[in-house]
Amino acid sequence: MSHHDHEQASDTHGDHKMSAIHGSHDRHAGHSAAMFRDKFWLSFALTIPVVFWSTDVQHWLGYTAPSFPGSKFVSAILGTVVFVYDGLVFIRGASSELADHKPGMMTLISLAIIVAFGTSLAATFGLFQVDVWWELASLITIMVLGHWLEMRAISQAHGALNALAALLPDTAELVRGAETRSVPLLDLRVGDIVLVRPAARVPAGGTVVEGAADVDESMITGESKPLPRMVGSKVIAGTVVSGGSLRVSIAAIGDQTALSGIMRLVAAAQASGSRTQALADRAAAVLFYVAVASGAVTFAYWWFSGDKEHALIRTATVLVIACPHALGLAIPLVIAISTSLGAQNGLLVKDRLALERAAIWIWLFSTRPEP
Repeated sequence: MSHHDHEQASDTHGDHKMSAIHGSHDRHAGHSAAMFRDKFWLSFALTIPVVFWSTDVQHWLGYTAPSFPGSKFVSAILGTVVFVYDGLVFIRGASSELADHKPGMMTLISLAIIVAFGTSLAATFGLFQVDVWWELASLITIMVLGHWLEMRAISQAHGALNALAALLPDTAELVRGAETRSVPLLDLRVGDIVLVRPAARVPAGGTVVEGAADVDESMITGESKPLPRMVGSKVIAGTVVSGGSLRVSIAAIGDQTALSGIMRLVAAAQASGSRTQALADRAAAVLFYVAVASGAVTFAYWWFSGDKEHALIRTATVLVIACPHALGLAIPLVIAISTSLGAQNGLLVKDRLALERAAIWIWLFSTRPEP
């Protein structure tokens, strides 16, 4: 089996176990940090020559790019590749936002890149004077970087869910009379009796009906010392049995288990938005309407002033520069850093709003004068 096949098999096992104890679906299905990583590096590699052969950049920096047959089309060709390969993800996102009548960052980005692409393409064929291939490519590259950082933060949270799911065994030893047989976790039902051997993990929460052993519950309580469990004692799914074997009557499966509750907390932290994110979304919506209105006013003013060519140029300029590069990059970066730092320090953030409130209280206490 190849390494890729092995990874796919591992992911499948993890998904089965997560389904057995959680039963929720991933609303980010189909999104991958690796996919956006590849998109970013390809876009970045193509953006470098686009910027280098840009006539505006050459004029600003005072250099002359090498000339060869077709060199004047370098920016146009590579800029088009960047737009098609990386820009369409934002256009699809804008379509979803507009379908929900909630324009946001995706709509604002799409407005900028579509206008930049259209005007640059027209300039390449001599129909327009605004050639902003370098702006188009750099804008898309920066926004793809922000999306990659956001997906990486989400992947870290998803990795935490997979790590929790890995605490469960793949199968359980189901007791039927004097016989035992191995069954998948999905086949367990409340009231079933399972045999948990020494060094094995408890497959589901329940009550000990036979046997005595020490159980390591550090995954739940943080207590490093194993605790004795005997007939009548409760055991938790995912804990490790040592020093004996137990027969456990299953009392909790699926979403009812303690492990599933912890996974719900992690998933909620992954899905929760922060006040800063909500503010950025509202700002993007406002900027979209402001950009459209400003573009319309600009076009009308210069058109009725008799300068029709500059009406198109200035309108395109307004729509392109309305997209906030920093806003689209800063919020995913904050999310990625806060998620990473929390994970490194063993913190389970149930809600990003709570994390923001904690930061405010820490600041208040740190600036409070000593008595």
